[in-house]
Amino acid sequence: MNNETEPAAEPAPRAVGAQVATPYRLVSEEGLAPRAPTGGGAAARRVLPAFRAAYGFTSQYFPAILLVAIALTILGVYHSGGLTLMGQQVRNALVLGAIYALIAIGYTMVYGIIELINFAHGDVFALSGFYAIVIAEALGLDKLATSGLGGLLVALIVLFTLSMIAAGLTGMLIERVAYRRLRDAPRVAPLITAIGVSFLIEGFLLVFFGPDNVATNKANWITGNAFSAGGVAVGFKDIFVVGIALVLMFALGAFVRGTKLGKAMRSTAQDRAAALLCGININRTIALTFFIGSALAAAGAIVYSINYGDVQWNLGFRLGIIAFTAAVLGGIGNIVGAGIGGFLIGIIYVFGGSLAGGEWAESLIFAVLVLILTFRPVGLFGIDVGTRA
Repeated sequence: MNNETEPAAEPAPRAVGAQVATPYRLVSEEGLAPRAPTGGGAAARRVLPAFRAAYGFTSQYFPAILLVAIALTILGVYHSGGLTLMGQQVRNALVLGAIYALIAIGYTMVYGIIELINFAHGDVFALSGFYAIVIAEALGLDKLATSGLGGLLVALIVLFTLSMIAAGLTGMLIERVAYRRLRDAPRVAPLITAIGVSFLIEGFLLVFFGPDNVATNKANWITGNAFSAGGVAVGFKDIFVVGIALVLMFALGAFVRGTKLGKAMRSTAQDRAAALLCGININRTIALTFFIGSALAAAGAIVYSINYGDVQWNLGFRLGIIAFTAAVLGGIGNIVGAGIGGFLIGIIYVFGGSLAGGEWAESLIFAVLVLILTFRPVGLFGIDVGTRA
């Protein structure tokens, strides 16, 4: 065997005039060449970090920014109208916020248990206002309430008790008929059902009570001024409305924290399957949650009837959406947060409308909703899903 390596064969000489095959490309070589950065791309690279930093700062300090904005709005009203106007608007904001708080608590209770935005809740509020009218007329409570302090107390106790029971049973009926079979369905199904129930209640109220305002005959139940400060008269009616909201809000918080049913509600909110394994009756707990939330809506409807003197068939839609914004602002799923959110929304509605004009008041509320969902979706007092309610 020859150990010497043979030299590599030289390529054959290329024939003169022969065409060399070139590889086929979909694009030209010029299109594959890297492009020089343009001015727009460089500007975007400079702006985006600043935008991210601003977004992170706003998200982190959103509660403080919102409170500062509210304080500046109050100072703006003081600057334009003086101390008397500011005091009157504070009174109006607290009264309106108390009503929003009572409705918002019902939203947050239902969401805390079954993660459902019950858009029919606002219409249960409106229906409860008509319940109160029918009950008062049937039992002659209007005459009793104006007969003296004792008659007023009896009339209020009877009206609150019967109206809240009627509204609570209505809420339980809605849960049983419309929502129970959809608990494990895709989320859009119960959401559409809730909207359908809302339209159904509104249609019922329109047919039976008409399109016009209906007088509640309760505006003269509570009269007189409790005190006057800085030229601002605070009536017994104002104290009654705010006091009822605060008492019910904190009583409900104590009920959820300290009672057996409240513990069952918190367990169901944390883990429904585990609560079922522990022996908790899930259906009963959810039904009672609807009962309590609807009963609170009835309390809000009664104080609204006493304070404003009339109700409308579509009242629940407008107030319900605003109260839903209050629940989101406070932290939907948090009872105390929803109550505080109701008072804050009342302040934004009254003072914002005073500065920008009454026609812009509701637009400001929905602008706040957009800002909350953008920068702090969990709300001011937002908590984890596992510890909700």
